[in-house]
Order: sequence, then C-alpha cells, then structure tokens
Amino acid sequence: MIGPQFPSLSRLVEAQLDAFPQHAPYLKRRFADDSGEQLAFADELAQLITKVIGNRLADYLGDYRWLTDVILEEEIVFRRTGAYRLSTFAEAEREIYANREYMARYMNGVLLSQLWWRNHTEVMHYFRDVYLAGNANGASHLEIGPGHGLFLCYAAMSPHVDRVSGWDVSATSIEQVRHAFRSVGLKKPVTLELTNMLDAPAGQFDSVTFSEVLEHLEQPRPALDAIFRLLKPAGCAFINAPVNSPAPDHLTLFRTPEEIVDLIRDTGFEIEDSLFSPTTGATLARARKLGLTISTAVIARKPGNPNAG
Repeated sequence: MIGPQFPSLSRLVEAQLDAFPQHAPYLKRRFADDSGEQLAFADELAQLITKVIGNRLADYLGDYRWLTDVILEEEIVFRRTGAYRLSTFAEAEREIYANREYMARYMNGVLLSQLWWRNHTEVMHYFRDVYLAGNANGASHLEIGPGHGLFLCYAAMSPHVDRVSGWDVSATSIEQVRHAFRSVGLKKPVTLELTNMLDAPAGQFDSVTFSEVLEHLEQPRPALDAIFRLLKPAGCAFINAPVNSPAPDHLTLFRTPEEIVDLIRDTGFEIEDSLFSPTTGATLARARKLGLTISTAVIARKPGNPNAG
C-alpha cells in the first residue's frame, strides 16, 4: 500500500492491518491521493508515533480498533438525533474521565488517529509548516490541553520557539506528555503544569495552541477569552476544533467551520489564515452537504504592538 521510501509509515500500516484487517479498504482510501510531500510528512509522523508507543504496539493498535467502534456508536446516535449524546461536563466526567481504563484506551486510539484520519494529519502538517513557521524567533509557546503531546513535540522542535509549556487539568495527561517528550528524545526543556487557564495571569505567551479542546467544553467562549488574555500583544493562537464530530466526550456541536471562525473573531482576534479539512474520503463540498466531520484550524492574532507587553 505504501512504497518502501516511506518505511516508518509502511511498517505501521502493515501492523495496523495485521491487528485490524477489516480496516484495509479505509486505509487504502486514506493514502490513495496523498502527494509525495504528504506521504513524507506522514512517514515522519509515523516515526514519532512509533517512538511514543515503544514496546506497546499491540495495545495501541487494539485500542485504535476499539476506538473506531466507539466512534461508530456515537455516529449512529448523532445521525439519529442530530445532537451529541452528552451535553454536560458532569456527564462526561462520570462516564468517561473518571474511568481510567477507558481513558487510557481512548487516548491510545486518538494517538493513532493523528495518522489514520486524514483530517487529523492535515491539521498537524498545517501546524508545523504554516503556524510554527510563522512564529517570530524566540517565541514563548503554550499548549492548553496537550493530550497526546504531538503538537507540543512539534513546537519544541521548531527553531522559532525558545520556551515550551503545557497546561492541563489532568495529571494523567501531563504524564502522557512527559512520556512523549522522553520517548521522542527532545532536549528542549518543557514546563508542564496542572493549571486552570481561566485563573492564569495575562500576557504571558507569544504563541498558544488549543487543539481539539473547544468541543469538549459546555461554554467555549470563556476559554477563548482566556487565550486572548494569555497572549502578549500581537501574539498568535492556533485553535483547532471539529464540526459534526460525534465522540463520547464531545459536548459543543459546531455545524459549520464558519461558526468556529466567527466565534474566534468575536472574541477579538484577527483571523490570519484557516484550514478546513474534511474527513477521509470526502471533499469539502460533500462534507458540507452531508454534515460530515470537518477539522477547522484557525490561525488568529491578538491585535496590538508586540513591544507594548
């Protein structure tokens, strides 16, 4: 399926198909139209993911297969009702976050989805080649809710970023990010803290990433207000959230990419660029027509003089 010039990707695809042979038609579609540049990035990403997985490959491959069943169940509810199954954080905490075994399997599957789901890979590629490349030298960078840690790893690899921080309200998530940094072998220091961003002092960072967190909140606007405050004048944010994306802990349903862009603009940001990436196998037009998942990544800048804060 994948040529020998992309060895890390090829090995991981073969391993996933050994564990989940029914996924072969999907993965064939996933990589069928990728350019050489896209496959080269996917190979790089596969190498990073393989390092993070270490000697637990079988567990991760099985957990990804389990995740596809979980998402299918949520998709059926969404298509039948037009809404996500849960609507409050209390429900998500009770059913998902408080279940450590469930959360471990969920996060393992999500890690591999960064490669197997085309929209996830495209957002990661966009983050590395457009967002991080646009940062000024010496940038201080924060990720809120770093999850699997791959975005923060790429930030730490960037020559434009001097200081890297990750904040989360989950000790488990913080440990997962530490594990990712150790596994990848990054030398740049990283500060990881259990911190509620709503209470943090303003004007601390040149750059903030907030990826696939907005849809987990009951009220997205206060989080965007907090990111706006955390940035220095002229600081930049990378905000990524999906539309029409049922998952067991998704609470806020965005129905169009423009809904996300407008919400960010209404917070006070200037929109510099955006990427609308539809789910594997769909064009953007088809995804809009059928209400399919579209990852919406927005590069947003806080107005102001960079020398003023």
